[in-house]
Amino acid sequence: MSKSLVLEKSIKFALRIVKLYRFLTYEKHEYVLSKQVLISKTFIAKHVREATQAESRHVFSSEMYTAMKRANETEFWLLILHEGEFLDEKEYSSINDDCVELIKLTTAIAKTTRENG
Repeated sequence: MSKSLVLEKSIKFALRIVKLYRFLTYEKHEYVLSKQVLISKTFIAKHVREATQAESRHVFSSEMYTAMKRANETEFWLLILHEGEFLDEKEYSSINDDCVELIKLTTAIAKTTRENG
């Protein structure tokens, strides 16, 4: 299987989110929002992986579109965590920049696939 940049980035980001979840639950004692961001982010990597193993262009496009939607959802939960003062500006900016990069990647892939399909 060839390397997929978006898959590598989504897996690395999923691992960052797991660490963020640990930080939020153990250090900040925040259990509700942290669970939401954990679920939405890990599903990005899941859908990107499924897209890379898709049996058709339609399935690939659908999975990548779902990954894009989950990335947007993750960005929302990160914003809520920041606005709720569970993440300071530096923590938020760092992880949100990675999230925005995934949004751009998955959006471009999903859009290109749908336009060329």
